[in-house]
Amino acid sequence: MKKKALVTGASGGIGSEIARCLDRDGFEVLLHYNRAREHAAGLSDELGGAPFFRADFENPSEIESMFSEIDEAHGGVDLLVNNAGLAYYGLLTDMKPEDWRRLFAVNVDGAYHCCRLAIPNMVRRKSGKIINIASVWGLCGASCETAYSAAKSALIGFTKALAKELGPSGITVNCVAPGVIMTGMLDSLADEEIDSLRTQTPLGVLGKPSDVAELVSFLASDKAGFITGQVISPNGGFVIS
Repeated sequence: MKKKALVTGASGGIGSEIARCLDRDGFEVLLHYNRAREHAAGLSDELGGAPFFRADFENPSEIESMFSEIDEAHGGVDLLVNNAGLAYYGLLTDMKPEDWRRLFAVNVDGAYHCCRLAIPNMVRRKSGKIINIASVWGLCGASCETAYSAAKSALIGFTKALAKELGPSGITVNCVAPGVIMTGMLDSLADEEIDSLRTQTPLGVLGKPSDVAELVSFLASDKAGFITGQVISPNGGFVIS
């Protein structure tokens, strides 16, 4: 029987590539989306009819409904990839309180609710994997991305603590913190800003969604069975620690 993997934010650039890699690896992939139904449906078709579910992560009841559907139809998941995310670029003093709350609701609270609902089935089976997608900004911070940096840093701390909590149940929890990846999240940046980020990257290139997805593929595999509580950053040398 195929293991089941839920990828949140699967309609985005990184999420869709993660879904493709996990499908290639033999998982039964379940797709989450919020607004981009057309993209989710197209990815579903590409993956041979993969089930897809809508939930707005600002609304916990919608996450609970999604997991109820998944539990009833698929018996829970063996792998949870918390990839759904929201960015904000601008001065902190210009950021409205409701934007701050929304960013944390999607990036942090969403991961909490998904983990809370996925973990019981994993504990019963004494196996499972959780992979949280953070950001290099969660490691080093970024000017004009204070809220995003704070949220991703919270997700990193969440990962480390949850790994200790779930280790005795045979569940691994790891975090992937990508560097600058060429996705739609860069659309708000000017060409000179993107060139500057490329120059700051020792390898001289920006990352591709597949650079993140292949790392997730490894962490989801049996080869990574002894790895938990770790933060791995595919960033081309942008941050070396």
